[in-house]
Amino acid sequence: MLLGSYFGILSPKRRTAVPKKFLEDLGEKLIIAKWYEECLVVVSEKYWEALLERISPKGSTVTEPVRDTDRFILGSAYELIPDSQGRIVIPANLVSYAGLSARLTFLGLGDRVEIWNEAKWAAREKYISAHSAQLIEKLAQKNGKS
Repeated sequence: MLLGSYFGILSPKRRTAVPKKFLEDLGEKLIIAKWYEECLVVVSEKYWEALLERISPKGSTVTEPVRDTDRFILGSAYELIPDSQGRIVIPANLVSYAGLSARLTFLGLGDRVEIWNEAKWAAREKYISAHSAQLIEKLAQKNGKS
């Protein structure tokens, strides 16, 4: 399972080392794409289909929101194979989208990894921390468990 947070460095040539712990779970071929809140998502080839099913279920009517979600995620996805040292080169358009700079944060979230600009993650984490009680209440209400 992908858990925890790790810091990384992005080189001027857009290369970064994926944390070794994550590589062990992700395997030899990774999928990287745009994700929500201006970060990137990285999943194993094995979990890519499951992730897509969660956000755009098969058999769902191809409405505009479904099409736009497909465009946003599938249209930005790349297959990557880490080198022998666990490094990947992040495509320029994804670096630009996520506003990545030299310092990165990798977050393990069960079946996926998010890559954040370190400063953006710090701000988002602060927001989540300040609003955690309201967030859990919303989830409980949504799931009918309030």
